[in-house]
Amino acid sequence: MTHLIHRLACLAGAAALAALSCTAQAEERFSPLRLDQLSPEQQQMAVHLKTPPRNSAINGGPFNAYARSPGLGLLLLNVSDYVRFNSSLPPRLSEFAIMIGARHWSVPYEWRAHYTLAVKGGLDRQILTDLGAGNRPQNMKDDETALYDFVTEMYRDKNISDATFNAALAKFGERGIMDLIGIIGYYDIASMALIVQKTPAQPVEDAPLLPLTR
Repeated sequence: MTHLIHRLACLAGAAALAALSCTAQAEERFSPLRLDQLSPEQQQMAVHLKTPPRNSAINGGPFNAYARSPGLGLLLLNVSDYVRFNSSLPPRLSEFAIMIGARHWSVPYEWRAHYTLAVKGGLDRQILTDLGAGNRPQNMKDDETALYDFVTEMYRDKNISDATFNAALAKFGERGIMDLIGIIGYYDIASMALIVQKTPAQPVEDAPLLPLTR
């Protein structure tokens, strides 16, 4: 009995060490900011983030990384506000573009943060399931197809064909094309910040972001 108790205690200790190790690996590289030690520019960021419709925290998402260069961070927040809340593209399409970017960079935090927003905006869940698996989504609407082709061609080919440009122009107009470029450009920066920061996120069960074979 004594031997069994000792063995169980050892196993429990090993499990605790493993849990601590996993926790350490999941910690972000940039430590959380103390609100009572923020610089004036970081305080501006914190106030901006708390203002509706955002209602975010400076230690959340990529903002903890942005705050390391708060002058840049404040500019990025203004770009973020435009592409999220003032774009000429409806949420169904703007969130689709964000999710394509999250898939391109394989960023779980971005994928989880915008999955619900994309569905709420009217994007079909099956499109996100296909996208998360690394497949071209089936049964896309005409404007979704034009957007998907534009964004994926940009990522894949570093170029846009005349046919793809003209299809996007017909659906979104010149302003819509620039707004789309702004969306993917901003979220490329956000994705890189999240990757560098090692920001953890729980998976999306309905549409998991699966590893890609490159």
